[in-house]
Amino acid sequence: MSTLTLFWFRRDLRIEDNVGLYHALKTSKEVLPLFIFDDHILSKLPKKDARIEFIFKALGDIDDAMKRNRRRLGLYRGDPKAILVQLIEQFPIDRVVTNHDYEPYARERDQAIQTCLAQKGIRFETYKDQVIFEKDEITKDDGSPYVVYTPYSRKWLQKWATTPLEPTPSEELLHKCTTAELPTMTWEALGFGKTNINLPNYRFTPAVIDDYEATRNFPGLDQTSRLGVHLRFGTVSIRKLATAAAKRSNNTFLKELIWREFFMQILWHFPHTQQAAFKPQYDRIEWQNNEEDFNQWCAGQTGFPLVDAGMRQLNQTGFMHNRVRMLVGSFLCKHLLIDWRCGEAYFAEKLLDYEMASNVGNWQWVAGSGVDAAPYFRIFNPTEQIKKFDKQHTYIRKWVPDFEELSYPRPIVDHKWARERCLKVYKSALNPA
Repeated sequence: MSTLTLFWFRRDLRIEDNVGLYHALKTSKEVLPLFIFDDHILSKLPKKDARIEFIFKALGDIDDAMKRNRRRLGLYRGDPKAILVQLIEQFPIDRVVTNHDYEPYARERDQAIQTCLAQKGIRFETYKDQVIFEKDEITKDDGSPYVVYTPYSRKWLQKWATTPLEPTPSEELLHKCTTAELPTMTWEALGFGKTNINLPNYRFTPAVIDDYEATRNFPGLDQTSRLGVHLRFGTVSIRKLATAAAKRSNNTFLKELIWREFFMQILWHFPHTQQAAFKPQYDRIEWQNNEEDFNQWCAGQTGFPLVDAGMRQLNQTGFMHNRVRMLVGSFLCKHLLIDWRCGEAYFAEKLLDYEMASNVGNWQWVAGSGVDAAPYFRIFNPTEQIKKFDKQHTYIRKWVPDFEELSYPRPIVDHKWARERCLKVYKSALNPA
């Protein structure tokens, strides 16, 4: 009996230019493709989560491509290790192939699976797919990781200019997938309800790339690419994006992709930053963590229109403009003195494009506690931010139509007083007597 290769889709939900899928198909006579809804992950999600809808849609697109080749995608739910062991008993599988995942839970899970499979004489192969450069591919000359973005990005661009990309046309080899009957799954069987959130298509046109520098800071223009969720779940190839941006000589757009990889290598080298400050002295800050203030922030009822616009956009759409993310994050940590981890957890629940490395990295940036962070005395003035980035109130009017009404809440804190309080508390923590 001929053997099978099992290919496990994870954060790479596409058939085009999928590195692991390509290598599995290229080097095997027959491949069993599957996706596992991991109970460990599902148990932490709200019962209505648009990300599950997004995943189902992406899996449907993969299955449609399989059907065109008279094949199917297998869908499973449970503990990944247990499911893989079960499949090994059911099919003559001699190796399992997937793409790298860099988050702490995924690393622990994959190590356990590799050990388990090795005991059964089965190889576990993983490939780099969701980044251009990973782990320790971009380091200082002495091999240590960069903790400042600018020199990291400079080295990244130098390496990018001299690194040819290997073509991986996985979409051309789907006929090598197994014809065996594989289980499917309905939305209802998964136990999640539908949301009212419209799942975004990304905008990746020459105009979006060319105008990125001029438009990216103005939320009222709504000219961002909306690529975040597609990068998070791998429905688009990072190599396609980086190549297109480079061809148009747009380093501003390219550098946003580099920021993502910068934070991913930070989380890889410093996994403790998921819960602890990169700069340990910042964990001495005496956060106020006022529950009522936090709830008003979450609901977009702070009395600061641009902050509230961002939070209402997040709650209604699962998206928030990047410029506004910086403001709402800074406001939570510095105006309200609420621990950045509270904001990070709320974003983790709400953001369609939630990616742990970028979310943790950016929250620690606004709190001042992370790598290459904003200095603690940099405190955004919410009113001045409106003058700079939403002068005509276009964005505010869309998401806070009541901001000029008597019913709109008064500011929950005075900016000048909050700024002085923040400076005092931070100084006390960072410069103890």
